[in-house]
Amino acid sequence: MKMANVSEAPQKTPGRVLSVTESILAMMGLCFVVMLVAIDQTVVGTALPTIVSELHGFELYAWVATAYLLTSVITVPIFGRLGDFYGRRRFVLVSIVLFTLASVLCGMAQTMMQLVLARALQGIAGGMLVGTAFACVPDLFPDPRVRLRWQVMLSASFGIANGIGPFLGGILTEHYGWRSVFYVNLPVGLLSLYFAYRYLPQIRHFRQTKVSLDWLGALLLMVGLACIQLLVELLPQYGGSYLMVLLGLCSLGAFALLVVWERRVAEPLLPLVLFSSPAQLSLLILSAGLGFILFGLLFYAPLLLQGGYGLRPQTAGLLITPLVVFITVGSIINGRTITRLRHPNRMLYLGLVLLSIACLGMVFIKKSDPYWHFVLYATLAGTGVGCIMPNLTVFAQEIVERSMLGIATAMLQSMRMVGGMLGTAVVGTLINYQYGEAIRTQLTALPSNVVDILQDPQVLMSVSQQAQFLEQAGQDGPLYLGMARDALAHAVNMGMAITLVLIVWCFYWVRKVPPIRFNRQEQP
Repeated sequence: MKMANVSEAPQKTPGRVLSVTESILAMMGLCFVVMLVAIDQTVVGTALPTIVSELHGFELYAWVATAYLLTSVITVPIFGRLGDFYGRRRFVLVSIVLFTLASVLCGMAQTMMQLVLARALQGIAGGMLVGTAFACVPDLFPDPRVRLRWQVMLSASFGIANGIGPFLGGILTEHYGWRSVFYVNLPVGLLSLYFAYRYLPQIRHFRQTKVSLDWLGALLLMVGLACIQLLVELLPQYGGSYLMVLLGLCSLGAFALLVVWERRVAEPLLPLVLFSSPAQLSLLILSAGLGFILFGLLFYAPLLLQGGYGLRPQTAGLLITPLVVFITVGSIINGRTITRLRHPNRMLYLGLVLLSIACLGMVFIKKSDPYWHFVLYATLAGTGVGCIMPNLTVFAQEIVERSMLGIATAMLQSMRMVGGMLGTAVVGTLINYQYGEAIRTQLTALPSNVVDILQDPQVLMSVSQQAQFLEQAGQDGPLYLGMARDALAHAVNMGMAITLVLIVWCFYWVRKVPPIRFNRQEQP
């Protein structure tokens, strides 16, 4: 079949409804885009302990995730806004190409710093994808009831990607090396590029006039978030030093200037009207809280299983799989029931209750517990997220004006990434502090050379480093490794405890969400 030119791409104009076939093919393009992002997020988490052990940079463990999230936070609202004005298709195509190329650079990284920089580039592309692809759905299907039915396709693709992601990451890491987890994005990227280029229509937009980008707003937002990130990660090491005070002041100053600037600029990066509405503000805060909890679990559950329990990457990936699979299961159950409820907001409460049980279990789980305990908690956590995450988007799209659909959807994704960035940093900082304290205080009776080696937990995830350690430590080496693993597992448990605080905070904000009613709309 001959590839269509961009100018020959199917159009969607006012008064025209896509046929079923056109809708399926257009949604197929979006589904592959969702799979591209979802697979990347899940395989990297499983492979990360092995990556750190090979590239020797445990201090940058959190930055592999947060570099991606930090740049995504900036690009999601930018391209969400541009998509409102110029249409979303072109940005979807560019972002697929850039994301695939960045994945290759990640696989070629020779140091942790190179990997962090490549992940930052990948985050720019990921932000473009999230900011435009997800906002295509309400343009294609304005009726929320119709939209929820079609979103089952997105949920299914998300579930397929999430279902195979952790296990695939474990298999690839164990048998083909960690670099293969990034190269797996190549075939998915090519498929998504073909379907999006061939079948995704030119979504109609609201304005044809030229729009000036809010680059200063983007810079101030990046500086503010980066300073918070550094402050959280360096605070245990530097305490109340002048450097920490300076970082705090820089962050506060950047955010203060951002608020002043966004009130003056004609096309703000962050429309403050979204924050002035109590209903929209509650949804944005809930999205940030959900991101904090979700990314805290996704990136540190593999560390618990591989570093703390000594499991193989493949086994760890298999145990984590229910967490991501049941996000999709929960989303599908939610999509089939939410429109039939007289009080749709109750699904948010159900999701938070399930998350509460799961996070409480993660705090108190022990190595001696059977595997099905972890699987149960992962299942409950995934189902809870599935009952919350899609509703935040649908509720927001019901609340805001149609001209703000793109930026409102993008802001929800962006706030989830901000929460994920902070969650990854805060949980990681607590784990590093707890583990370091345990090694310094509980293992003082061990030989000094043994304590020095165990200070860096990457020895617990590298087979070669463990072999070298056992040669130096002698016959008591396995005992020392076991003590260090117990210390790391306890540190991860304590790091997870912060998610319970966030859940209580989310319960407060759920009460602020106004009652939602789904009213049937006519297709344009």
